[in-house]
Amino acid sequence: MAKKAMIEREKKRQKLVEQYAAKRAALKEIANDEKQPMEERFKARLKLAKLPRNSSATRLHNRCQLTGRPHAYYRKLKMSRIALRDLGSQGQIPGLVKSSW
Repeated sequence: MAKKAMIEREKKRQKLVEQYAAKRAALKEIANDEKQPMEERFKARLKLAKLPRNSSATRLHNRCQLTGRPHAYYRKLKMSRIALRDLGSQGQIPGLVKSSW
């Protein structure tokens, strides 16, 4: 089980990303538009830099929804391999059979 603080920090980042997504996209569009004057593009870059760092989508990290584990994460299932194996062994996931020989 991951630390509670790490899970909460990730939730906080997710909330910030959703909150600033539209503003960040608008500023990036202005900053990357070659037709805009150089001063306007520079101002957009400065405003973009003043936004919170955790509002950037690249700072998000996928975590298992059951355990909070950041590694060995299956995107399709939104859980880690260990949680998947445990649920499969208990018969909680239909169609999944743990092999043993």
